[in-house]
Amino acid sequence: MNYQDPFTIQAIINRAKRIAIVGLSPNELRASYFVGYYLRRHGYEVVPVNPREESILGVRSYPSLADVPEPVDVVDVFRAPDAVPEIAREAVAAGAGALWLQYGVISPQGAQIAVEGGLDVVMDRCMKVEHARYLGRMHWLGFNTGEITSSRSHG
Repeated sequence: MNYQDPFTIQAIINRAKRIAIVGLSPNELRASYFVGYYLRRHGYEVVPVNPREESILGVRSYPSLADVPEPVDVVDVFRAPDAVPEIAREAVAAGAGALWLQYGVISPQGAQIAVEGGLDVVMDRCMKVEHARYLGRMHWLGFNTGEITSSRSHG
């Protein structure tokens, strides 16, 4: 199964409003913090899921997905691959619309659990990079639009 389908990625980015980031770090130097910060700046509601923190990015942090009181559209995972199957089960139980596994977070078992539970799945991709590619500055600069090409015009 293709877990990097451009149409699935665009659909998730376009419909998402509330994103739970599992493994969001309060450390500004960590990728998860930067992704959370970026997504908030671009209008998404970010829900931190980290049992060791009270709040991250000025928002209450929850110990697990099961503790998040409101539904989430996307579960974005910054955890080791062996943690993904359980996170996928929690995402299905929480009624999330998609499971997004960041770069290097590769779990075919977790993806299968999510797909069988009715979730869209993206694996080994960064939500910030994909947002920039399809809706942000990379898009404005012509990436993935067909407007910029390495081919010379024949005119």
